[in-house]
Amino acid sequence: MDALLARTEDKPVLLSIGYSACHWCHVMAHESFENEETAAVMNEFYVNIKVDREERPDLDKIYQTAHQLLAQRPGGWPLTLFLSPEDHTPFFAGTYFPDKPRHGLPAFKDLLQRIIKAYRGENTQIQEQNHALRQAFGQLNPRIEGSAPALNEAPLATAHQQLTQSFDESHGGFGQAPKFPPPSNLNRLLRHWATENSAGTADHHTRYIVEHTLTRMAQGGINDQLGGGFCRYSVDDYWMIPHFEKMLYDNGPLLRLYSDLWQLSGITLYRETAEKTAHWVMREMQAPEGGYYSSLDALEEQLNPTEVIVIRGEAAELDRWKKRAGRHYAPRRLVLGISTSETRLPGLLNQREPALSTRAYICRGTRCELSSEDFDDFAQRLSATEPGRHASGPEST
Repeated sequence: MDALLARTEDKPVLLSIGYSACHWCHVMAHESFENEETAAVMNEFYVNIKVDREERPDLDKIYQTAHQLLAQRPGGWPLTLFLSPEDHTPFFAGTYFPDKPRHGLPAFKDLLQRIIKAYRGENTQIQEQNHALRQAFGQLNPRIEGSAPALNEAPLATAHQQLTQSFDESHGGFGQAPKFPPPSNLNRLLRHWATENSAGTADHHTRYIVEHTLTRMAQGGINDQLGGGFCRYSVDDYWMIPHFEKMLYDNGPLLRLYSDLWQLSGITLYRETAEKTAHWVMREMQAPEGGYYSSLDALEEQLNPTEVIVIRGEAAELDRWKKRAGRHYAPRRLVLGISTSETRLPGLLNQREPALSTRAYICRGTRCELSSEDFDDFAQRLSATEPGRHASGPEST
């Protein structure tokens, strides 16, 4: 019906693709789609269609590819596209657009005006671009004439080389922030190591990439240290400050990876991480009717900013302070211990004087402030902020 309306009224289709746990999808919806002035422009000049990528992953894949061809960079969510009404070929693509100009992006309402002006005044050029885009799509999966080429290991070797080159030797993972859990890449590398190992060739570095990455992730704030389960991504290079949506399709493969590494190495950290992840899945993601939910929303982060308590100190003191912090529940609070030997930390967390003191910091987003250098003061502050109940029993020492 919407497609017919677009052709009948000669209006471009404004297609927005997102999903329920997408933080920036909610931000754009609140900033723009719910704004009366912006909505009036959308309704006057466009036929507006919203697609849930979890219901229609086939459409999402098609239009993500179109975005990459048009914008020459990867897409994401929300995915924002303007389609010709005749055949729904996209002629402009982007992701999140703010309500006001910032970060080099135009205001969404201004963009709407510019797009409709281009559609009406430059339709010939748009049709030519659409034709070129359809040809590009046709070349992505060309028909193979005659017999199919023989399969070989060249693509796997290329993938291994690219992954090892982009590996972050300091903090694990690949590339720079924001850092997403890379279970598919790590699984490929673990398979490579297993293949080489069974052939009698020891590829220690490949296994190190997997173990170092999963160790740093397990010890970081991206791993919910209290409730279990991994968040969608880390906003820094250190796996420390997470973005708080949680995806089942991230945690499932990670659960298997940590289980595999525990069986290979016998390291307790991997077993404990796998168990906590599994418990979180069964506790919070299992639906009463059967099956599992796909994700947890990150919108709560806007309403109640997450508090990350970072404790820096020597190992023995870290355990004592973390146990004390763990006795005080607060919604959306994570507790993370970092040794004083750790380097290359951001901002205030990189202060190490006096060298032997233990310090507690409160972090929200990427900003941290010094909370306390005294254990009793730290415990008192936690007790004061605990909602609805107070600590009981002796202090943990």
